[in-house]
Amino acid sequence: MAFSARVSRDVMAQINVTPLVDVLLVLLIIFMISSPVITHKARMDLPQASKTVVEQSTSIHLAIHTDGAMYWNDAPISQDQLKTQLSIAAMQAVQPALQIDAADGVAYDAVARVLAEAKAQGLGKIDMLGMR
Repeated sequence: MAFSARVSRDVMAQINVTPLVDVLLVLLIIFMISSPVITHKARMDLPQASKTVVEQSTSIHLAIHTDGAMYWNDAPISQDQLKTQLSIAAMQAVQPALQIDAADGVAYDAVARVLAEAKAQGLGKIDMLGMR
């Protein structure tokens, strides 16, 4: 039996789909193996909401004027009284936030003394208010 060899110089205009099918089958198998891993649910321990009521701390407004005068919640206060009030505020169960409102032109030393004293008494919440 004789086999004839195709000896033609024409360009073949068909696409060989066998390698494409092989690649698609391999990708399908990989997808089928990896999909259960992707849909695996992870267990997370989230914190639960507490039912205790937290007391809202009040804030203390300390104004320092240009001449060095200080006002504790709009009441005039001296340097010695400030130390006493800061120690009382620091001993409370829920410490209030100290809001320092320094006017324009206040000496840096006056504000630094108040900040140092508040830290020395143990106040943890100190806010600096913006310019007026």
